[in-house]
Amino acid sequence: MTSESIDREAAPRRVPPRTKRGERTRAALIAGAREVFERDGYLDARIADISKAAGAAAGSFYTYFDSKEEIFTAVVEEVQEEMLHPHVRARTGVTDPRELVEAANREYLLAYKRNARLMGVFEEVTQINENFRALRLERNRAFIQRNARMIRELQESGQASADLDPLITAQALSVMVSRMAYMVFVQHQRIAFEKLVGTLTQLWVNALQVKSE
Repeated sequence: MTSESIDREAAPRRVPPRTKRGERTRAALIAGAREVFERDGYLDARIADISKAAGAAAGSFYTYFDSKEEIFTAVVEEVQEEMLHPHVRARTGVTDPRELVEAANREYLLAYKRNARLMGVFEEVTQINENFRALRLERNRAFIQRNARMIRELQESGQASADLDPLITAQALSVMVSRMAYMVFVQHQRIAFEKLVGTLTQLWVNALQVKSE
């Protein structure tokens, strides 16, 4: 399982659109931006191309976004919401700890695979932009905290080793999963999907000393 906030005061967000048309235009710009970023990369992406992909007038971009950086942040935040998958136990009804770990791993890996091209661009941008490094840390922290909560629940029910620090354990195992996702879906290391899910799940289970029901 997988996954430093940007200074919000220094770069305040615009007020959200107040009309349905405005909402549609903003959503189209975000979708167009994703298309352009995935095709051209961050550095070569142009605002004019984003507006064209969105079917919007060139000047309308600045009604909703201040810069290329701001719209890339909006694109990444949409993907983050898709990849977090909170409350796996409540949503799936799964109670067996191994099955719970597998379900969470599977959801994360499927989401990463769907978003692999954008995740590759995001990884590149974090190497050159301090704000996006901070955004990545924020995204990773949310993912780690989600996994730490699940580990605590397993410990409290006597289904995982009580000797492990939930947050440190979640960080170590989450980094393992996210890095493997990057290697397989962005760097194209050839590992069959089910083998990847099974191996990462077994490593989680072994590390937590999971006791199945």
